[in-house]
Amino acid sequence: MKKEFYQGNREKLYKQMKENSLLVVFSGTEVRKTNDEFYPFYTNRNFLYLTGLDQKELAFIACKDSLGSITEKVFILPPDMMAERWNGTRLKPDEVSELSGIAHIGYTSSFETELHRLATSGNYAHLYLDLFRVSPSDRDEPAHLLLKRAASDYPYLAIENANILIRRLRTIKQPCELEAMRKAEEITCAGITSMMKASKPGMYEYQYKAIFDYTLGQYGPQGPGFPSIISAGKNNFCIHYYSYKGQAHDGDMVLNDVGAWHDFLMTDVSRGWPCNGKFNERQKLLYQIALDTSDHMFRIIRPGMAMKDVDGESHRYCAQLLKEAGVLDHVDNIGKYMWHGGAHHVGFDVHDAVETPETVAPNMVFCVDIGIYHEEWGIGFRVEDNCLVTETGCENLSAATPRTIQAIEETMRQNFVCF
Repeated sequence: MKKEFYQGNREKLYKQMKENSLLVVFSGTEVRKTNDEFYPFYTNRNFLYLTGLDQKELAFIACKDSLGSITEKVFILPPDMMAERWNGTRLKPDEVSELSGIAHIGYTSSFETELHRLATSGNYAHLYLDLFRVSPSDRDEPAHLLLKRAASDYPYLAIENANILIRRLRTIKQPCELEAMRKAEEITCAGITSMMKASKPGMYEYQYKAIFDYTLGQYGPQGPGFPSIISAGKNNFCIHYYSYKGQAHDGDMVLNDVGAWHDFLMTDVSRGWPCNGKFNERQKLLYQIALDTSDHMFRIIRPGMAMKDVDGESHRYCAQLLKEAGVLDHVDNIGKYMWHGGAHHVGFDVHDAVETPETVAPNMVFCVDIGIYHEEWGIGFRVEDNCLVTETGCENLSAATPRTIQAIEETMRQNFVCF
């Protein structure tokens, strides 16, 4: 992404903010794993969406005055030869300006002093923070800690939630985001196709994962956009499975739910295939039903459709096909074979943090995710594709990844070749 993308995102956010407001957002902090080791750092996606700066412990302040004028300043870690020797180089001021388009740059050591000066100046009545928790038990992020301090130190500042405004912006993808997603789809397709070509009875799940990771590694250092779900046989009945310890036996289905990222934008694609390269009759029946349901959804999704109907119609249509095939006794019992929702947005996050829309609109990107899990037959898989809504309908961004029975079997007859 170019700096103009991040500048534009900030400008759109400022237009939604009230006059006489402060905005404070943070890149986040590391989470300790054990002793002197931390989990790999993952920059707060809203901070990244606004600044393009991918590093820990950064802070950003924007001020909007009574005339609507904006001043901005980002606070970065100071140079530290020893810390950088151990953990890598830190962003330099000229790099920050080039990446973000932010002209005023300070060091994190002065952040608290600067915030206090602004908050007590009498010029501001509102404080916008990026406040969100998936669960009440989630740990405090820097924004939550500042919220608690503001209640006692700056009680005259009305707290506003910037998270709601940013989610609204992230709902609609811009041309550069779509370009990045298309590239990520190409990389994801290569990874899935490599697994299909290498598949054979006796392979372990960790071997499939190694092939996927290897293939993505040929396109850059970023690797998977999220922890890959790769399972075989009975492990397919754990929807979010990460153990990679199972073995694919002759006749087993292999399930993957994976995605690459490119320029911070992610994909989320699922395919299922028989490890031996040939669908048996029951596998073929269920897979074709899932594929027909997915194709049906890509035919009908268009602007103005209720977002809830993307999930609802996929379940209704699949239930009817399963009933007609004699698999399901009554359409109301679809929950026996379909265990999860059929749509979620994709972008800077694999389950993108957007404002849930009432209706589908152009340039939204969400998954069409059709999962069928028949435990009695030992068959579980999902067909998941990324749907880009257009002005008149929609486009399957992941259509190039083999998805028909014929395409999968033809792909699997080829041999995996290392790059």
